[in-house]
Amino acid sequence: MAQNKLKLKVESLTQIVKRLIKELQITTNLAQGVLTAFQLHLGEEEWNKLIEELRDKEKRIIEEVEEKKLEIPEEK
Repeated sequence: MAQNKLKLKVESLTQIVKRLIKELQITTNLAQGVLTAFQLHLGEEEWNKLIEELRDKEKRIIEEVEEKKLEIPEEK
């Protein structure tokens, strides 16, 4: 009896995970479509400028995180 319950729970969880994966794929496709539409709307030059700004911002954030990791508080 307990084995049957466990089997049913595993099967239902499997179905839920499959549904979540399908929804994630749909969301990914939607996001890619929106990005493509945005890229076409901006044009190649503006798009490349925007991407470069985002890369610079990401580098600054990574550097800030690394600096905080290097900071060692003084003991009293």
